[in-house]
Amino acid sequence: MSDKKVWFVTGAGRGMGSDIVKAALAAGHAVVATGRNADRVRDAIGEHDDLLTVALDITDPDAANAAAEAAVERFGSIDVLVNNAGNFYAGFFEVISPAQFRAQMETNFFGPLNVTRAILPVMRKRRSGHVITVSSTAGLVGQEFCAAYAASKFALEGWMESLRYDVAPYGITTTLVEPGFFRTELLVEGASSIWPELSIADYDERTNATIVAWKSMNGAQGGDPAKLAAALVGLADSEQPPLRWVAGGDAVEAAEQKAHLLLEQVAAHRELSSSLAHDDVNA
Repeated sequence: MSDKKVWFVTGAGRGMGSDIVKAALAAGHAVVATGRNADRVRDAIGEHDDLLTVALDITDPDAANAAAEAAVERFGSIDVLVNNAGNFYAGFFEVISPAQFRAQMETNFFGPLNVTRAILPVMRKRRSGHVITVSSTAGLVGQEFCAAYAASKFALEGWMESLRYDVAPYGITTTLVEPGFFRTELLVEGASSIWPELSIADYDERTNATIVAWKSMNGAQGGDPAKLAAALVGLADSEQPPLRWVAGGDAVEAAEQKAHLLLEQVAAHRELSSSLAHDDVNA
């Protein structure tokens, strides 16, 4: 097909990542599907003439460079990057160990940076490309028990909003995807969810109750990741891909509530906030 593109998807061994790969292949694109275990990625997706599976730990810059080189060697280019890989270090701030907090940032924030650094030179050379990063409603709204996860996603939001200006002169566009709750493996203990290492008496009861509540949600989330994947491929193939896509009815509601809250907070102290300039500015 004349509009065939090469997609590069991280975290493709399960959940939303494998659905995105399948949707891109179904739309006629070629896909480089990556994950920590290339065999697991291949098993999740199946064989396809336009599929290349590559082992990639996104926290390893050298591995990211090697994966980008393998993609170009096989398909000649990379047109669409989907930063999807991530995990969830759950817990109240004081019981998430410093090591856990750093590990959360390494995967969810620095990981996408590593992969994007490896692929942007390919896109700049062709003066075209599309960087898609999967954030979360937790990148818009802070939530209880999500201090580390929300911090990593808020960081992604600031980076992506700024990145668009850096790469626009080279024909590269960006899209932030902010899903709500989808029926993926994010809440599967040991797979993508990691519980807090520390114990503080004041938090113990709340921690135990919250873990039980989170576990009960696994498999009962309302969002269908296959539908999200198909919709995302459609948006990426459109003439003007969005800068931000809030995905899911619960995500739309959360985003609207946050937008209204921000406006209310600005309005509450508008006169005071506007009175802080040096006197000579208004002279």
